[in-house]
Amino acid sequence: MKVTQQQAGDYIGQEVAVTDWLLIDQDKINQFAEVTLDRQFIHTDPERAKNTPFGTTIAHGLLTLSLVAYFVEAGNFDVEGYLVRVNYGFDKVRFLTPVLSGSRVRGRITLLSAEVKRPGQLMLRLGVTVEIEGTDKPAMIAEYLELRLAE
Repeated sequence: MKVTQQQAGDYIGQEVAVTDWLLIDQDKINQFAEVTLDRQFIHTDPERAKNTPFGTTIAHGLLTLSLVAYFVEAGNFDVEGYLVRVNYGFDKVRFLTPVLSGSRVRGRITLLSAEVKRPGQLMLRLGVTVEIEGTDKPAMIAEYLELRLAE
């Protein structure tokens, strides 16, 4: 959905996007482990992870968090006149349910606020819920700050 800066205010408090499902397989988890150097067995060793309460490997919480920017872009909530998206940080992050290897996740995006920071800069505060297919409790909830820069 593409809106004007003025229209963005009409969407505050509303869900503005739900993404497609994304598979989190062992290959993605292993790649993330290599990039971050976090090779804890619960993420990378399926045989050893069978003996944990999860029964299999789980995605890193930070892998789930790192998908927020992808989900926000994939959600296609655009504000006219702004071309660049910059990750400005997070005000709140909670990991609620582990993402088991082989699960599919998606993002639900809610616009919490949209404020002009200075001319040519729009700060969006987005509520992001990462859902796991087939479960009631989300993997993660976060308040994501994204700075949009004018064209």
